[in-house]
Amino acid sequence: MPSLCRDCHTTFDAARRCPACGSPRVTSHPELRDLTIAHMDCDAFYASVEKRDDPALRDKPVIVGGGRRGVVTTACYIARIRGVRSAMPMFQALKLCPEAVIVKPRFEVYSAVSRQIRAMMDEITPVVEPLSLDEAFMDLGGTHRLHGAPPAVMLSRLVARMQSELGITGSIGLSHNKFLAKIASDLDKPRGFSLIGRAETECFLRDKPVGLIWGVGQVTREALDRAGIRTIADLLRWDERDLEARFGGMGTRLWQLARGKDARRVSAHEPVRGLSNETTFGEDISDPDLLDGHLWRLSEKVSGRAKAKDLAGRVVTLKLKRADHRILTRRLTLRDPTQVADRIYRTARGLFDPVVGEGPFRLLGVGLADLCAADEADIAGDLLDPLAVNRARAERATDAIRARWGEGAIIKGRALR
Repeated sequence: MPSLCRDCHTTFDAARRCPACGSPRVTSHPELRDLTIAHMDCDAFYASVEKRDDPALRDKPVIVGGGRRGVVTTACYIARIRGVRSAMPMFQALKLCPEAVIVKPRFEVYSAVSRQIRAMMDEITPVVEPLSLDEAFMDLGGTHRLHGAPPAVMLSRLVARMQSELGITGSIGLSHNKFLAKIASDLDKPRGFSLIGRAETECFLRDKPVGLIWGVGQVTREALDRAGIRTIADLLRWDERDLEARFGGMGTRLWQLARGKDARRVSAHEPVRGLSNETTFGEDISDPDLLDGHLWRLSEKVSGRAKAKDLAGRVVTLKLKRADHRILTRRLTLRDPTQVADRIYRTARGLFDPVVGEGPFRLLGVGLADLCAADEADIAGDLLDPLAVNRARAERATDAIRARWGEGAIIKGRALR
């Protein structure tokens, strides 16, 4: 059976240890040389970056997220063992793991590391479809002749390079379509390398719960449960037309995925639809000055993500959640797209001023939508605000100084509120 050493990347016939280096980290599979669709998922990405940059955190449970009334953005595997999960309310996470170290997200840093990983992926295939900062699909069909090695070997080299050069680990799923590749990448985290071949697809899926299917959330699971469908084996007993009649278009999709069929191509040109950042306050806030400080920091974060991705947006959005949990959203379309924090902030502030009296607020968010390439940004200027060009130039200069000397080199006064 074809086998791969995940330490020295040698291929050989099946053995318990690598004959070249003696490593026990061996992956064996009948279709090892044939599968070409991969999903790479970094292991607890944000937490891993924080541990890399602060070695004192290495052996501690780390949660990246907001204050006690916020939610968990991500948690390291030490915290996950205690039951902490992404999107969990912070107060609940701290009950499960009271000794956890809470770290505020640094999206500019995560974006920079993500770009480095993306550059590594681009070196092995031109067909990379990012899903987020820390995961992406890759189509390595036809790359064997280019690299002189099968896709499995190139993927093994990729995650080894990520760890040695960036200090970030990742898990690989390799299969014959996107649906199965994504499932495979979750099978053996962290530092996993799992394959699902064509021949084993039906057998592999049969006893799995329907929640394994991408896009089946709690509401869909409850609807399926009422129909007596709890496992993929249950789905296989249904006729496609009956599933469609009961669940609409979702029924057709379920019928196909239950059989491991997924015709979606890996697309290198999947557009990013929007960028946003929000914060949940430890206590409800009505003070306009405090809210203004948060508004500026969120605008800076959105701007930083836009700059990291070489994007700009034509629509600025504002999101507010009142103490009674009612959500207010406002949006404004700009004359030309922007990625400048100053302009995002001033637009968001204009949206905020008419509703400031409806507080107190428990959540504040800023977003940028209708995205385009950065070379289209901030070209026309603002005839009603002739100083906008000067502020934009000052911001670019500030970016350059921070890139060299760190984020704390220059801080605006309003950011201290």
